[in-house]
Amino acid sequence: MEIEELQSAWVQMSQELDHQKKLTNEIILDMTKQKYQNKFNILTKYETVGAFVCFIVAFFVLLNFGKLDTWYLKICGILTLSFLIVLPVLVLSTLKKIKNIDITKGSYKENLKVYLRTKNRLLKLQQVGMAIGFVGLLFIVPVTSKIISNKNVFLTNLKVEQYVIFATTLVALAFFCKWAYKGYLKITQSAQDLIKDLE
Repeated sequence: MEIEELQSAWVQMSQELDHQKKLTNEIILDMTKQKYQNKFNILTKYETVGAFVCFIVAFFVLLNFGKLDTWYLKICGILTLSFLIVLPVLVLSTLKKIKNIDITKGSYKENLKVYLRTKNRLLKLQQVGMAIGFVGLLFIVPVTSKIISNKNVFLTNLKVEQYVIFATTLVALAFFCKWAYKGYLKITQSAQDLIKDLE
């Protein structure tokens, strides 16, 4: 009788340990998933605020599009609107996609594959955004100048201080872009490490 009781107790303990192990694994997976999603929460907040500002500026340009009275200013206006609307939408949709990858479902290999593809797209969008940001000054400045002060910069001789302001803006933009891109690299690598920990 004692052997049967010991066997019964052993089986019960074994089942309880298996149950505990399963619960612990589920808790670890849920915590990892939460950590993963939190990595992209801050990026999403910054990009949402940035997109909101871009949409307000785009709306302002649209309201004043009639002030762009030459064909080349109209082209600059269209390029400005495209930059202010299309890029933020693409970045936000890619961020949503990468944030919503359920790293607890599916295989490790498949999750990593989807993550890497989406991460590369997000980083490529950032690179394109930075490049267009620099080139964009060439079409955004004429649009804002015409709308705000009714001056066509293509027909105006710029003063030395205006060149200095333009150069300073380029330098500040370069530092900001480098800082922001480093942040993206750090966060995406950290999220990738979380996925690798699940292997």
